[in-house]
Amino acid sequence: MPLKKDEVNVGLKPWEQAPLGYDFFARDTRKVALELLGTYMVHFSPEGVTAGRVVETEAYLGPSDPACHSARGRTERNAVMFGPAGFVYVYLIYGVHYCINITTDKPEIPAAVLIRALEPVAGLELMQRRRGTHKLKELCRGPGRLAQAMGITRDLNGTSAIEGPIRFYPPLPGDPRADIVVAPRIGIREATDWLLRYYVRGSPFVSYK
Repeated sequence: MPLKKDEVNVGLKPWEQAPLGYDFFARDTRKVALELLGTYMVHFSPEGVTAGRVVETEAYLGPSDPACHSARGRTERNAVMFGPAGFVYVYLIYGVHYCINITTDKPEIPAAVLIRALEPVAGLELMQRRRGTHKLKELCRGPGRLAQAMGITRDLNGTSAIEGPIRFYPPLPGDPRADIVVAPRIGIREATDWLLRYYVRGSPFVSYK
């Protein structure tokens, strides 16, 4: 369930906690994708701080997953996936939209979690300015909108999600417990029936239900 409207307007400060560390990301990608739901993604940018509660993710499992970028081998574009867990992997799709992923699993398994949607909780005015809309539900619903609202560009590719400008923080005390739906991934051509998309049931910020 989503946070209450007054909580969103006040703006939470999840970054006052310790961020999620290497051990969180260096696990089975499906588990990381599932447990990222309800955590907070924060971008400390020169323009200001923006933050959102993660409400939708997708797992990409490495070379065994035909929909995963690393299944085609290492390239300049996907090189970050072949390093350690806990790093930001940003790529451009359709020549227009950026997508943000976090590397996961063991170093020898080039896997990642795609962050598909956030519930905005802090830096709303900055998000609205970047997106050109005041509609809260349209700020971070889908990976392209999310990246635009959060100020994600290719410059962040390869940065640490533990010590860099993009970090993830655990749920805050009192946050509602997420009721999670598991579904097929979307926007891909291979392995379309694999149940590797995870989202918070009832959240109006999810990109597709």
